Parts: sequence; structure tokens; C-alpha cells
Amino acid sequence: MPDVTALQPGDPSRLGDYEVSGRLGEGGQGVVYLGRGPGGEQVAIKLLRTRLGRDGKAHQRFVREVAAAERVAPFCTARVITADLHGETPYVVSEYVDGPSLHDRVRDGGPLTGTSLDRLAIVTATALAAVHEAGIVHRDFKPGNVLLAPDGPRVIDFGIARVLDATSTLTSQLVGTPAFMAPEQINGEETGPAGDMFAWAGTIIYAATGRPPFGGDTVAAVMNRIVHHEPDLGALTGPLREVVAAALNKDPAQRPTPRDVIDHMVKG
Repeated sequence: MPDVTALQPGDPSRLGDYEVSGRLGEGGQGVVYLGRGPGGEQVAIKLLRTRLGRDGKAHQRFVREVAAAERVAPFCTARVITADLHGETPYVVSEYVDGPSLHDRVRDGGPLTGTSLDRLAIVTATALAAVHEAGIVHRDFKPGNVLLAPDGPRVIDFGIARVLDATSTLTSQLVGTPAFMAPEQINGEETGPAGDMFAWAGTIIYAATGRPPFGGDTVAAVMNRIVHHEPDLGALTGPLREVVAAALNKDPAQRPTPRDVIDHMVKG
């Protein structure tokens, strides 16, 4: 079960029909609470920070995150149950995923090996296939955004996702987590689904080794290695090593799609 901490002064005790019982985490956008619904079911409630609720751009990002999550097949993410996006304190209620993040699982229990690692690779690639099928580019795929639910991994946090449609472009802004960014993200170039595949490959290496593929020291050093150096593939072997290496190609056009990954792994 994810770590739950006590509510702090100023935290709400209730949001809409949901009782708030503890804190699950906190990020730049706001706080994620553990809640309980009218039927006693546990939920996760993400509350936008008050100051951001009054910030038009921040509010738009929050609305976009909810819309993105709702477009993705529910089997691979935390299903959105309800949301109040236009009240004084905007929040979204999602399915509670009772499991640690991949980051915490590897940190506390050590790297994954064998079939556990292969299964993670295939299921997370399947999740990304569903994300991309919904017309979404995640842009911050990383170990901390993969939750290991009892029924399989879930991809969460669409806070900086973008919708691929005729009215949107994916350019210029440097967003994401540096250790798992694709070279084109670092260079401020157009970022599409291939950027998610680069991050997927880095996440699999983290799962197998307990460290990112380009090191974990200063941001500048990591970014330089991502753009100019080859990754450390650790102890990866066989088809998984081949497909991870391909997904870390500096040229996004040369990277496999999620479906390519699945086919390669299944065929062995």
C-alpha cells in the first residue's frame, strides 16, 4: 500500500461527497489525498493548489490532465470517477491504486529480473499503446508514474500530457523528468509518441538496474549524456535488450512503437 501520511492544518476534511482521510503525495500542481466515497470505496483525490486555481494557465493544465486521463483505456491508468474543475477548489477523484510506484518498489526491494522484468516491459508497452491510441503523448513517463497494482501496472499523472489533434503542436517547452527525457525534448524540438518510448526504455533499465540509463548526478551532466552518449544497458539480455536499445536511439524516427515492442517480445 502506498505511504499515507496524516492530514496537515489547512487540509480539507471533505471534498464534495468524499471524506478525506490522509495524504498520498504532493507535487507542483497540488496535493493527492486518500479519500472514501459514499459507498465506502477508497479513492484518490487530487486537489489543485489554491493559488493555481486562480491561475488561468495552471487551471487549463489541470483540466487538460483530467481530459487526457479520461480518454485513455481504464485498464492501464487510474480511472477518473468524477471531478469538480470549475469550483473554488478544483479537484479530481480517481480510482485508488493500491500498490507502490515502480520507483519505490525497486528502491526498497531491488531490481526486477527474469519474467517479472519481461512482464513489466510488455504490460507498460501495452499501456503506452493505449495512451497513444487515445491520441495522447504522456511526456513524463518514468518509474514514479508507474504504479504496481495487484492486477498489473498502471500509468498515471497526465499533468503535462498533450493531445495529438489538428489544433495542437508539441514544441519548444522543456517538460518532463530530465533523467528520462528524450534528446528531442532536451533540445526543445517537437516531441511525439517516440519521446514516450525513449522514456519507457529508460524506465525499464531503471527497473533492471536500480539506476537511470544516463546516470543520476547533475541535471546538466545527465542531459549532456542523453544527447551525446550511449546508454548503460546494464544486465539486460535477449529480446528485451534489443528492443530497449532500439527505443533509446537518438533519432526518434528509428525508435520502435509500443506495438513493435510487444511483437518483438512475444516473438522472442
